Amino acid sequence: MTAFGKLIRTTAFRLTLVYLFLFALFAASLLGFFAWNTRHLITEQITATVNAETGEVSDIFARRGLRGLVLTIENRALRPGANLYLVTTPAGQAVAGNVGSLSPGVMATTGWSETAYRRLDDQDSTNHFALVKVTELSSGFRLLIGHDLEERRRLFGIVAHAAQWSVLIVVVLGLGGGIFVARRVLRRIDAMTGTTQRIMAGDLSGRLPVGRSGDELDRLARNLNAMLERIEALMMGLKEVSDNIAHDLKTPLTRLRNRAEEALAKSRTEAEYRSALERTIEESDGLIRTFNALLMIARAESGQARGNMDDFDAADVARGIHELYEPLAEDDGMTLRVKVEAAPLHGNRELISQALANLVENAIKYGKPDGTVQPLAPTAEADRKEILIEAKRVGERVLLSVTDHGPGIPVADRKHAVERFVRLEASRTLPGSGLGLSLASAVATLHGGDLRLDDAHPGLIATLAIPALSGASDRLAAQTQDVSQKAA
Repeated sequence: MTAFGKLIRTTAFRLTLVYLFLFALFAASLLGFFAWNTRHLITEQITATVNAETGEVSDIFARRGLRGLVLTIENRALRPGANLYLVTTPAGQAVAGNVGSLSPGVMATTGWSETAYRRLDDQDSTNHFALVKVTELSSGFRLLIGHDLEERRRLFGIVAHAAQWSVLIVVVLGLGGGIFVARRVLRRIDAMTGTTQRIMAGDLSGRLPVGRSGDELDRLARNLNAMLERIEALMMGLKEVSDNIAHDLKTPLTRLRNRAEEALAKSRTEAEYRSALERTIEESDGLIRTFNALLMIARAESGQARGNMDDFDAADVARGIHELYEPLAEDDGMTLRVKVEAAPLHGNRELISQALANLVENAIKYGKPDGTVQPLAPTAEADRKEILIEAKRVGERVLLSVTDHGPGIPVADRKHAVERFVRLEASRTLPGSGLGLSLASAVATLHGGDLRLDDAHPGLIATLAIPALSGASDRLAAQTQDVSQKAA
């Protein structure tokens, strides 16, 4: 398709043609209305003048007779720019006046009419047109008084000429403006098309150009760019998940297979076979937990869990987690304490409970005091072994936090700590999959909040900051971003 063909097929150009037609029609109607009113006004003025003069002449005829009428007509016919005058006998013979010829039948009927005429003193044979009134006098005489219509014709011609030029100028400017606008829009659409073609070819980093006008195309481009960023993040996340699964699950699967082979090759007694099967089941349970965590993260990131949201008190969730994990903390030599206040939420209770449970598990697992620290007084040492679960409302947000006094997470590593399967150097010797903080971050983002990792001096404060129940439904409805591709 040629460039001109693309141009005339654009919506902008077609809309310009429609508006051009409507505007030209409006301009022509306006000028036509003005011309008609001007014509009507001039006709009314001529009518009023001729009526007044007809009355005067008829009165003269009534008072002074035919001789007075003839003298009056002759005198008035000699004035510069005089009207048309003609007096005829009952037989139609001209008695006085300045009219040389008229259209046939004009004098036969009384009243108003438009007629072609020539004056007696006209040197050319060109016919002129006039608006005349024929009046029947006593004794059968007829009187014609009229006014030339050249002024009306000339004015109407001026308006018609102006209308033609106006419509022509409107059409030219309209077409020029339409081509300019269409080309400008077409350039932007072509730029967008080029970007989308690169994206379809596999380059997900491409973004639509955004101008500074802030028009509808810019708004569309910004929304599409946000969508592309989201798609790119999801694709990167999918690739990372695939790579992580292939890398991090390969080891336990290999270990599972090796143990099964070892049991087949070396085990001789029933007890040995049972021990091998128990280790295999334990390893399989760990793999199932990993896959369950990945499925829960995917569920949160896809927004599917939004259909199961309800109103509840975050304090109840904190108390339930405290009750569930207190024995586990005591077995590890830790003290689990809870501090709550009323904190209403609107969300998925199951996911928020799981996210808080993950934070508590991490605190129990990694929040033990660092052995490199000098021994402290018994009271201080007990405080450092304490893990605090808090639920409270601060402003428009509910904060669910878990505080420990272990080695914490360095500031430089906190961004990576919430990624899937990421395990920091200090935690590699402990069991785990590296998905706990990833799930917590996904759940927080699903609810329009975030996961915060801060210093407890010493230790770590992991906080789920989620919008409170008041106005939360509106905010959640407006939440357009799903979960970011970093996780907890």
